[in-house]
Parts: sequence; structure tokens; C-alpha cells
Amino acid sequence: MSAKSQHQNVLLAVLGFSIAVLIVALIGFFTLGKTDEIIQGEVEVGEYRVSCKLPARVEEIRVKEGDYVHKGDTLAILEIPEMNAQEKVAQSTEAATQALSDLTDEGTRREAIESAYQLVQQTKAASDVAKKTYDRMQNLYAEGVTSQQKRDEAKAAWEVAVAHENSMKSQYELAKNGAREKQKEAQRHQVNAAKNAVNVVRSVLKETVQIAAVDGEVSDIYPKEGELVGMGSPIMSISIMKDMWGTFNVREDQLKGLKIGDTFTAFSPAFNKSLKMRVYEIKDEGSYAVWKATKSNGQYDLKTFEVKARPINPFDGLRPGMSLVVKNVKK
Repeated sequence: MSAKSQHQNVLLAVLGFSIAVLIVALIGFFTLGKTDEIIQGEVEVGEYRVSCKLPARVEEIRVKEGDYVHKGDTLAILEIPEMNAQEKVAQSTEAATQALSDLTDEGTRREAIESAYQLVQQTKAASDVAKKTYDRMQNLYAEGVTSQQKRDEAKAAWEVAVAHENSMKSQYELAKNGAREKQKEAQRHQVNAAKNAVNVVRSVLKETVQIAAVDGEVSDIYPKEGELVGMGSPIMSISIMKDMWGTFNVREDQLKGLKIGDTFTAFSPAFNKSLKMRVYEIKDEGSYAVWKATKSNGQYDLKTFEVKARPINPFDGLRPGMSLVVKNVKK
């Protein structure tokens, strides 16, 4: 074979190799380069926490995690001993105030004056007992046996008893001296105030029975039976399964004009099924969120947006935390 033929064969081989490389590059460009980017989100549901207005002890929990509850179902029973005692005090004050109001309306008969005097003696005895209780609590507190809160509660009870005693003394003097119309009116207002105080205590005591405000699933229970819970501390969380949506973090170059009200198709790997979703919120996640820097290429930074969409026709079994995959938000 001549040198010229060998040279031609080498050129043909190089040319063939170059053409093969070019073909592979073109195939890669038109196939791999056009692959849709995957956007992954997850299912979320609304949630509310069951809590008590006052510190209380958990007496009984009537549900367990995973239970589906309906509006009005009893969830837990709490105990607030202080409020039970306060209710009795309020009821006694109401009864005493009503009795004095009746005496005032009837006039200053001897029997009325005697009844008022007996009420004064009762309140004085109650005040004496409260004072002794406070003294004992003060001594125990000084010895480090009891807490400051218990000492303060005893002091408050004593001060209430003293105020009640002084009020009864005033009513007794009023009964002795006779009541004018304005005094009678004032007494009636005191009766109403006492009744309202009873109603306030009773409304607080309703908090000892925690009931479900909406239908939902018990997702978490925090305290155990017998434990104390603080003011406003959550007792359990209820997932509102009917209030379901998907949350997606979408880079702005992937939005492709997406706006509120648009629909797209998401895929659920857990069920190997697709579902239609409608966008109801698009929110900038701020500079702290994930973003893509492109300024090095003379372009611009790409920010990330939080997109929330609700299933149009959700299927049974979707649960919070499950993944949702989107290949093209405008499909």
C-alpha cells in the first residue's frame, strides 16, 4: 500500500470519529438537555392545639393518638381545685348579698337586723379561719416547707375574707339605720355583681372539660394523666384532615408565569397516582431561603418562592408529610 493511500485512510478514520462524536453530542443536547426539572413538595394539613386557660392537673385523657374525633367530643378532663373553692366562695357571697338585699327591701325590722348581725358573725369567723390559715402558711414558707405561691394564695383568701367581713358590717349598719332608695338600688347592683362573679367562675370551670372544636385526627398528646399543665400549655394537637394542601419550594425560573388560581398535576409516590391541584398562595421566601447565584455568568440571581396548592379532587389516604412531585407546574 502506498503512503498516499495510508494517509487517506487515516484522514477518513479521523473524519469518521469526529462525525460520531458530533452525533453523540447532538443526541445528548436534544435529549438530556430537555429533561424537565423535578419540583418536590409535601402534603400539609391545618392543625389546632387544645389548651386550658388556667394551670390544671390532667385527670383523664379520653382519646389516643390516631383517633378521629368529631366536634363536641370530650377529649380530656382537667382538675382545678382552686377554682372549685372559688366557686363556693362566689356562691356564698351571692347568697349573702341577696339576703342583705332582701333585708334592705323589707325595711329595718328587728328580725332583719338580727339576720344581718348573724351574717357579720359568720363572715368574721370565716375571716378568722382565713387569717389562721395564712399564718400557718407563712410559717411553713419561712421554714421552706411550702411554696411562695401557696403562701400567696392563703394571703389572698384571707384578704378576700376580710373584705367580705367589712362588706357585711356595712350592710349590718345599713340595716340598723334603714335604707334609702339609692341604697336599695346600690344593693341590687351588688347582687348582680355577685351573680356575675359566680357566672365567671363557672365559665372558667367549663375549661376543665376539653372538647373538640372541629372534626380532626389526634396527632400528638403531650402530658400524661396526673401531670400538671401550665396556663395556655398545649394538651394535644388535632390535625384537620379536611384542610389539606401541598407546599412546594419553586425557583422563579421554574414558575413559568404561574399565578394564583392556576392548576397543575402532581404525582404522589405513596399511591403511584396523580392529582390535580389549584394554587391559592405564592409567597417570596426571602433572601435567607434557597437561591441560585448566576451573576458569575453575567446573568441574575434566582429567588425561591413558596407555592401552596389545594387538591381539586383528593383521594383517600393522603396524609401530612407525604411527598408530591411536579415535573412542570404549567401542565
